[in-house]
Amino acid sequence: MSRVTARRKTLRISPKGVVRRPDTLAVEEPLEIRTGGRSLAVTMRTPGADIDLIHGFLFSEGVITRAEDIAIARYCAGTDANGQNTYNLLDVQLREPVEVKPRNFLTNSACGLCGKTALDEVRTRIRYPIPTEGLTVETSVLSALPGELRSRQEVFDATGGLHAAGLFTADGTALAVREDVGRHNAVDKVIGWALRENRVPAHDLVLMVSGRASFELVQKAAMAGIPVLGAVSAPSSLAVDLADETGLTLIGFLRGDSMNIYSGTHRVLMDSHGLENSDRNGHSPSRTV
Repeated sequence: MSRVTARRKTLRISPKGVVRRPDTLAVEEPLEIRTGGRSLAVTMRTPGADIDLIHGFLFSEGVITRAEDIAIARYCAGTDANGQNTYNLLDVQLREPVEVKPRNFLTNSACGLCGKTALDEVRTRIRYPIPTEGLTVETSVLSALPGELRSRQEVFDATGGLHAAGLFTADGTALAVREDVGRHNAVDKVIGWALRENRVPAHDLVLMVSGRASFELVQKAAMAGIPVLGAVSAPSSLAVDLADETGLTLIGFLRGDSMNIYSGTHRVLMDSHGLENSDRNGHSPSRTV
């Protein structure tokens, strides 16, 4: 299997002086996904959990609805200069024929389109609507999630250059954490895990991501029926619009004991922060938690 880290020479300049030394970097390599021998997409990713990645990717794009829709997923021959298999080409055989146009995916087609068009596309693809009732999460649990996610980023510890996504229960128990150079790949990997573990629709889980919350990540969470998405950084305006549209609880700037709840506040229990005036109808509170 391909390595997830690589060593490269570097010139280190610091107040202590200048020194040449090797540095550990996160590996970034292309993964070509084929269906029935036909090229479907190429994504740049960090090798590892590729089977989860393709399950999550195909599910998020509406190609499959359950893990059983994939009959076989296997690496095809492909070698590097040393004659070693690169494991950078996966061929997927679907149990039922599906008309799939290469690279004609929502996450690409949404770029450059108006917000309403993008939101309409997601609405037509969602198979597992997020229920209004059900999962609730305490703010103390949410505050702990970034640290729980970070503590499981083994490759980030070595490289400092990877995103992460994790699926957690309402009490903060980590079920799956994946790392990747791409935020969307990390999310696809954990959603693919959930699909393979028969945890989709994931109405009882919280998705935590290490970066910002883009439209694409909200879309993937909504597709899997995940009711709560937390991010350590900011959401985009269209991400908030989509969260409102799908009924998803979107939390940004989740750092320490503070957070911004942009939609779906009714799922967040203000256990220790004293936000008595939060709107139970799901509108954002007037101040940062």
